[in-house]
Amino acid sequence: MSDQIQFIVEKLNQEPFRKNYNLITFDSLESMQLLQLLNDVLGEIDPKHAVDIREELPEQTAKRMLGLLGILKYKPPGSISDLSAFRQGLVTGSKPVIHPVLHWLLQRTNELKKRAYLARFLVKLEVPAEFLQDDTVADINKQYEELMEAFKNLHKECEQLKTSGLSAAEIRRDISAMEEEKDQLIKRVERLKKRVETVQNHQRMLEIARQLRLEKEREESLAQQKQEQKNQLFHAEQRLQRAQLQLKEMHHAVVDSKPESLMKKLEEEINFNSYLVTEKIPRELESKKNSTYFLQKVVAEPAMSQSDLNVLEIKINEVNAQMNQLIEKRMMKYEPIDSKFSMYRQQASIISRKKEAKAEELQAAKEEMSSTERQMLQKTNQAHELEGSEVLKGDEFKHYVNKLRSKNTFYKKKRLEIAEITAEYGVLQRTEELLKQRHEAIQQQLQAIEDKKGISGYSYTQEELERVSAVKSEMDEMKGRTLDNMSEMVKKLNTMVAEKKASLAPVIKELRQLRQKCQELTQECDEKKIQYDSCAAGLESNRSTLEQEVKGLLEECVQEESNYRYINCMKRNLEIQLQRAKEEVKAYVSPDPQERRKAIREQYTRMILDQENLGKKLREKQKVVRESHGPNMKQIKMWQDFERLMECKRECFLKQQNQTAIGQVIQEGGKDRLVL
Repeated sequence: MSDQIQFIVEKLNQEPFRKNYNLITFDSLESMQLLQLLNDVLGEIDPKHAVDIREELPEQTAKRMLGLLGILKYKPPGSISDLSAFRQGLVTGSKPVIHPVLHWLLQRTNELKKRAYLARFLVKLEVPAEFLQDDTVADINKQYEELMEAFKNLHKECEQLKTSGLSAAEIRRDISAMEEEKDQLIKRVERLKKRVETVQNHQRMLEIARQLRLEKEREESLAQQKQEQKNQLFHAEQRLQRAQLQLKEMHHAVVDSKPESLMKKLEEEINFNSYLVTEKIPRELESKKNSTYFLQKVVAEPAMSQSDLNVLEIKINEVNAQMNQLIEKRMMKYEPIDSKFSMYRQQASIISRKKEAKAEELQAAKEEMSSTERQMLQKTNQAHELEGSEVLKGDEFKHYVNKLRSKNTFYKKKRLEIAEITAEYGVLQRTEELLKQRHEAIQQQLQAIEDKKGISGYSYTQEELERVSAVKSEMDEMKGRTLDNMSEMVKKLNTMVAEKKASLAPVIKELRQLRQKCQELTQECDEKKIQYDSCAAGLESNRSTLEQEVKGLLEECVQEESNYRYINCMKRNLEIQLQRAKEEVKAYVSPDPQERRKAIREQYTRMILDQENLGKKLREKQKVVRESHGPNMKQIKMWQDFERLMECKRECFLKQQNQTAIGQVIQEGGKDRLVL
């Protein structure tokens, strides 16, 4: 956060803001000052937002800022709840909300300026579908979309021209620099020509040097062609070796294979594939479906707490214990035949498991083999790209070993020759030393003879003259080469200048045309922009008036529709009541007693009579209950007393029985003592 604030303060102290903040003053800003600062940054990006926030409502300020941030594609951190907190923080000027927005805006100001500029013309004005049914509105909307597409194309062309790098000033600078270099080279060539003109046969020497240069260039091109042909020959030999190796492998495969072995391999592969298709893959598919079903079930259930998980674990343990008990009971109830069958079943299950394991191992081995084959193909392709040789096999390897042995013997022979040459070199070196000593002795004798004859230094002077003549010939040769190089350089520079001029001429012409076209397009763009603004303003005013009219008409329509429905319901109720009244009158006036009974009045009178009779019966029953209440209560009390009396008698009887049993035991004990 401190780095973020440091970056914001540095950017705000620079152009075009120049706020002269430090960390303390920036951190001490109030919410309104922070909002005004954010608004100033947004105003720098889009001049329409350069307003004073004190002159507008907070809701309008937040709406305007959120709209521009949405156009600039700012993504506030967090989820939906955080988005609501972000809006609230933007309204109140919260520092944790404003600081990240400022950091994001100041990081990419130029890019956001461009995006805001484009948004003024590329944010599409949404027109309701019902308005587009009008032909005039539809034509204007279509024209508006066409102008938007034209603006996109013009903006792309303008950006391409800006980023193409073909600046006229740079081209002029390059041309002027090349012309200066050309003038300097011409002056140097003229100076060298003046120097060379003093040499005899300089034209012939120049011609010979030019022919020598051409022959050297031809020699280089021929050497390059020779190297290319050698490379092509090497690649062709490698391809031939690979083709021969593949042919040998195919011959070996054909020789070793027989129809019976091929049929056996095919049968094994068919059996394995049929096992996979009929048994293994359906079983795996069924298990995957079951696991998917259970997982979907688990996902559909509500979230479980730790207590729910503990309860489920306890239930699972109980069910496992019950399953173990049932298995033990079943095993205890098995008969010998069932035990044999169980043994066979166990063996069959073991074999099926082994079969599944082997099938899986085979499948894994096949996958591994295919992966190794792919790796081998990749390695061979890499070796071919690196111009490497193939891996040797069989007879080729033996041939390679024999070749290495022959090379080893050849190496030993050459090593012996090198030893002989080194020995001879030692002898020659000793001979050279002896000859140098003899040469020095002869030189001393020669110098003594020259001193006697009075011509001392003659041999030294002759050697110096020979050396000077050799140096002079070398210098003349170097001058010839220098002249050739300079003439060649001048030609190359002339050709380069001509080529550059020829290549830049159409570019300059095209640049002039593009400039003219750009001016025309900018003028047309300004005109279209004015038309667009006027059209947008007219459409906006028409849309607002039409929206108000539509809103009023919709409200009236809703009110009238509710009134219509209410009146329709009332009408239906009245019609039903009227129909019932007519039927009641018809039934009441009818002479038929059956029809009269169907009348509602008759039904209600019968119901009233029934209820009155039921009330009379209930009152009589109430009277009987009141009269018999007292004697019945007395009888209940007598029965309760009788029940208590019988309980006391039962207890007394039980006590008496216990006492008689104890007396008998005591009497029997006394008799035993008397006997003793």
